[in-house]
Amino acid sequence: MPAPLRFSAFVMNTTSHILHGAWRAPEARQTDFNSLDHWIGLAKTLEEAKFDFIFFADVVGLYDDYQGDWKKFVDSGLQIPSNDPLVLASALASHTENLGIAITSSILQEHPFDFARKISTLDHASNGRVAWNIVTSLSDNAWRNFGYEGITGHDDRYAWADEYVDVVYKLWEGSWDEGALLQDKESGLHADFSKVHKINHVGPRYSVEGPHLVSPSPQRTPVLFQAGSSQTGRRFAARNAEAQFIVSPSPDAARGLIDDTRRLATEAGRDPQDIQFYQGLSFVVGSTEEEAQRKARELDELIDPSTIIAHSAGGIGVDLGFYDLDTPIGKIETEGSQSLGIWLREAVPDREPTVRDLAQLRSRSGRVVGTPEQIADTLAQWRDAGVGGINVINATIPGSYVEFAEQVLPVLRERGLAQQDYTEGSARKKLTGRDRLPESHPAARYRGAFAEVPA
Repeated sequence: MPAPLRFSAFVMNTTSHILHGAWRAPEARQTDFNSLDHWIGLAKTLEEAKFDFIFFADVVGLYDDYQGDWKKFVDSGLQIPSNDPLVLASALASHTENLGIAITSSILQEHPFDFARKISTLDHASNGRVAWNIVTSLSDNAWRNFGYEGITGHDDRYAWADEYVDVVYKLWEGSWDEGALLQDKESGLHADFSKVHKINHVGPRYSVEGPHLVSPSPQRTPVLFQAGSSQTGRRFAARNAEAQFIVSPSPDAARGLIDDTRRLATEAGRDPQDIQFYQGLSFVVGSTEEEAQRKARELDELIDPSTIIAHSAGGIGVDLGFYDLDTPIGKIETEGSQSLGIWLREAVPDREPTVRDLAQLRSRSGRVVGTPEQIADTLAQWRDAGVGGINVINATIPGSYVEFAEQVLPVLRERGLAQQDYTEGSARKKLTGRDRLPESHPAARYRGAFAEVPA
């Protein structure tokens, strides 16, 4: 029997994350994002429902301008204010026992030595339940916030990411040998000096002597997520990721992406089955199909098309805020919009698509509407395509997750599509059956690599 799907709750420490405007629903609690109790309550709800992860997205800057400036982001709460999710993580760990805690952190925002120390500390505090979503930051504003003139070129960002992960792998996997921490009260020997090593990393961007200041945590290296969709990004994921977040438009499209990424993993010397793929989906659930469709229409009335456009345009190099919603895409003459136009014409083949179509399609992309049984049918198709997990996008918090837990998960469990209970151990052991990375992962080459380096 195929393995059950894994489920993560896709959230952000902000009001308006993906389905912009849905925060205005009377029952929506996204506006409580400053409240620690809000996040602790959600984490408890997710753990009771046997979700595998609470997955925090994050940004360290605004998206590209809309209508010439950044007013729209503030007006609509489009990922501003946005608080640091890492600060929440230890509190969530202290109120849960099994829920994995996945944190997005960019190579841009923190030096790898300090980041490795924080993650190891958190992995200890959570008994091995930490995951890291590796990102490179896509907005010019983010880069200017850290002293750069603008964003570094795409391939250069991934070269930077290669060195960044190399440094943290050396610290996590190579600086402390197994059995180094003794804490022997009789002899007074706290740790075996011969088993603790400086890494002496010298590279294009970083010079890190070491040693790692934290002894090996339950997982050593956190579970590694990545979401790169370009060819360079997918190669990076194939080398490093244990879970890749995807937003494929259909199961067939997902199957092609998964097969290709697993091929790349094999080329990188890894077991292709060591990568799981998490598809981003949102759900509108009804006791009948008619009720589900009514609720979907009500959600559409809340969603703000212009904010969806402002978010979507952030990565295509054109400010769509200067165009009326009914402007045909063909009239927007830029290199970025040509590729966008191809995508839209495939989605709207019977007429010339407009900017409004972009908003509607983006807001409904990955949306599954129906009864719990119909949703289970759809999720079975995704699993058959090779998808191993679902990153559940919310319209409201906690409502979207409560509804999914109470109405959909029981049906999924009946069909073997969701786990009945947690297994023991770390986040990685729950996913893969082992606490540590396999020997085929590039981080493993640093195990014992520094033992001969003189002090």
